[in-house]
Amino acid sequence: MTPNNNDFSPIELDRIIEMAWEDRTTFDAIKFQFNLTESDVRKLMKKELKFSSYKLWRKRVENCSTKHREKRLQTIDRFKSDQQRMISNNKISKRRGR
Repeated sequence: MTPNNNDFSPIELDRIIEMAWEDRTTFDAIKFQFNLTESDVRKLMKKELKFSSYKLWRKRVENCSTKHREKRLQTIDRFKSDQQRMISNNKISKRRGR
């Protein structure tokens, strides 16, 4: 079953949107943390953003080689930043190692 927007707290929704806007955060990272597929993220962004913002985001994602694992450079083997430990309310940052 795919989660819907009601399954997330406002803080989690903000974090998903923030991760979706980040160029280096892949859809795989969002799937890992929130169990949302790329299609689910697109639907969530369309519902939560103004239409003009959604269009800008879609254009950005289409042209971003780091959002999709298949398009990333082979040298990038992780999906979280070293700085991510600073971000609060982040399940990944509370895990040990990379």
